[in-house]
Formats: sequence, structure tokens, C-alpha cells
Amino acid sequence: MYTELGRWVLRVEAEAILSVAERIDDRFTSLVQHILESEGKVVLTGVGKSAHIAAKIAATLNSVGTPAVWLHATEAVHGDVGLVQAKDVVLIFSKSGETPEVRALLPVLRERGAYLVACVGNPASSVARGADLVIDLAVKQEACPHNLTPTASTTVALAFGDALAVALMQARQFGPDQFAATHPAGSLGKRLLLRVRDIAESHLPTVPEDASLREVLIAITAGRKGAVAVLATDTPLLRGIITDGDIRRALEKYDPQSLFLMSARELATPSPRTIEADQKAYEALHLMRTHQISQLVVVEKGKPWGMLHFHDLIREGLQ
Repeated sequence: MYTELGRWVLRVEAEAILSVAERIDDRFTSLVQHILESEGKVVLTGVGKSAHIAAKIAATLNSVGTPAVWLHATEAVHGDVGLVQAKDVVLIFSKSGETPEVRALLPVLRERGAYLVACVGNPASSVARGADLVIDLAVKQEACPHNLTPTASTTVALAFGDALAVALMQARQFGPDQFAATHPAGSLGKRLLLRVRDIAESHLPTVPEDASLREVLIAITAGRKGAVAVLATDTPLLRGIITDGDIRRALEKYDPQSLFLMSARELATPSPRTIEADQKAYEALHLMRTHQISQLVVVEKGKPWGMLHFHDLIREGLQ
């Protein structure tokens, strides 16, 4: 029983979206162009479930490069309408187009000189008649056995908001780099914005090339990166890197007495992989995975600067 009911709800909402898609016409293009040409912001308002939909669409518009704010219609007539300016575009969401709070707000918005767009389920409603542009979001029925609960109507409004956001996104040529700039904490933002220097510690665990195994072990422990960079004795020239794994493999290859007589340079992997501090962190992750290594020596203008561990990248959410 409930399985079939669930399928029925989804079908009703899907059909409602397809029906509105067929009715999208030049008015949609006019809305997109007006927003693009406007020197103001987009204000989205409504009450009840429509208010929640308006808030979500505002968030989506902001995330893809169109400045937008949400305004609750009830609060608007008690002072919040002050955020609406003459050059703004106001999208009013209402299924009936007759909600008292929205009707009361309409003349106030018009007095402030904003461009009014009625996104309504009744194109002949009071709100539609008082708007500069009407977007018909009517549905034949709600996905509710009693045809009462806002379901299909709110789904249609939400889908329309997505269509508007994507159209504006394309018109503004809003690409991955711009998306990352508005989502710096997201995985894409980190991949495109985060630099190695933002993650790596500028302190580089090092030992001179003539250091003993004991000195190497102490430096690795103190550095907490599972590795130590080996530098030339008299210059900051990078000779190699010694990792925990290098020491384990050396223990298997040499007897302990010979091992403790070896210098850091003899133990080191020469010409280690490095990465510039200003390169993207995602490039470091790719380099580690390609060469199956856990540490990279970070360099700045070719000089050893710090060390980056694979876990530093994972901790930042880079995968």
C-alpha cells in the first residue's frame, strides 16, 4: 500500500514539473534578462511553505553568482521591507496569489520601485494582476490524497528556482573556478583553491647528509611526519628523503651493526618528489597517489621549505 502511494506521489510531482516545463516561454527569458541587467539584487518572498522555497532559491542563487536575499512577507510589512531598493527584482511566491500577507506587501513593494515578478499557481490572482511579470506555476493537483498539502506546487516552485539559477549561471559564465570561490569549504572549493602552503607546516624535519641513523630516528620522531629531509652538509641543497619505510627496508637488507654505521645520505632515497608551496593541494594529492608515496618535500622557489604528509590532505577533506 505505502509503496504504491509513494510512487503515486512521485509521479504526480514529476508530471507537475513536466507540465510547467511545457509552459515555460519568453517570460522566463525576460526574467533572466531583467535580472542580468538590474543593478540591484534579487529578493525572494512568500509565506508558509512558499517562504521556505523562496529561502532555498535565494541560497541557490547566491551560490552561483546572483546576489539574492530572502524576505518573509509577514516580517516585511513590519519593517523588513526596508531591505528592498528601487533597482531590485522581487520574486513573489504564492500558490493562490491571494494570501493576505502577500497582498498587503504588494503595494509597499511597488511604492519602493522594485520590479515585481509573481511566481504563482493562479495567473489570474490579485498578486499576478499587480505584478510586472507573471510566471505561471499552476499544478493540476497536489500530491496529497485530499489535494490540500502543498507538495506538487512547492516541488514545481523549487524546480523553477533551479532552472532560473542555472540560466543565470550560464549567462554569467559562472564556471568551476567561480563556484569554488563561493564554496571554499566544499570539496570542489578545496580542490580549486587550497594551496600546499595552506596545509603544510613550514617547519621541515631535516638532518645533514653525514648524520647517523640515531640522529635520523630522533629527527623523524620529533618531526612527526614519518620522514626527514636529508640536506647537504654545507648548503640547504636537498640530497634525499628518509621515511619510516626506508628504515624498515634497510633493517631487512643490512645487519644492525652495518646499518648503524651508515650515514643519512647512504640511507636516503635520492632526488625525492617535491612540490612548490604555491601549487594546489589537489596536485600534491595526485602526485602522492601516482607515485604511491606518503610525504612530499615542499619547496619555495626551489629551496626546501616544509613537508606535506598524505594525512594532512585527507584531514582537509581532499580525496
